[in-house]
Amino acid sequence: MEQYKEDFIHFMIDCQVLKFGDFTTKSGRQTPFFINTGFYRTGAQLKKLGEYYARAIHDTFGEDFNILFGPAYKGIPLSVAASIALQEDYGVEVGYASNRKEAKDHGERGIILGTPINDGDKVVIIEDVTTAGTSIKETYPIIKAQGNAFVLGLVVSVDRQERGTGEKAALDEIAENFDMKTTSIVTMKEVVECLYNKPYNGRVIIDDELKGRIDDYYSRYGA
Repeated sequence: MEQYKEDFIHFMIDCQVLKFGDFTTKSGRQTPFFINTGFYRTGAQLKKLGEYYARAIHDTFGEDFNILFGPAYKGIPLSVAASIALQEDYGVEVGYASNRKEAKDHGERGIILGTPINDGDKVVIIEDVTTAGTSIKETYPIIKAQGNAFVLGLVVSVDRQERGTGEKAALDEIAENFDMKTTSIVTMKEVVECLYNKPYNGRVIIDDELKGRIDDYYSRYGA
């Protein structure tokens, strides 16, 4: 595993973004692990997060896009942090955009916040995590409704590596259904590899009991 991926996994734990226990995902699945980027709460944390995203974006999409779209609400700070990091780390200048939950009828009108999306724009969507692809089905039509823009792909922080609506992994399903590339900073397989029976800050985070619960979850929902 590349060092920056291991660093990112530890970073998620330090920020209490990656948690283990009993949770319910947006798709209604009962899961023993959860990723909540809402716990990145300081400037230093967002700066570092943006750098991790920027690396994943640059490695996959290069410099041939001009808008980074973060769906409201969690995607807003993600798009801002990553667009700053892309400029600082790679010299890539892109606009950031998001959707409003309700269209605004005064001032900066419309449903788009930030950079307007026009015909010919090349857009990469940035999200925290995708379980069953529910969010992208809401986001994609919003972008396409703005004009004849090209949605090149989706980047998430963690690929949960579980089924979408069919038998394929959610990110693979999205790539096929929407004709786009998908990528992540890390996968759950890498998370388990990094943490299983390996102490971090004096404790083992994924022990045999938790590993068994994760394995059971993937026996039901794994791609």
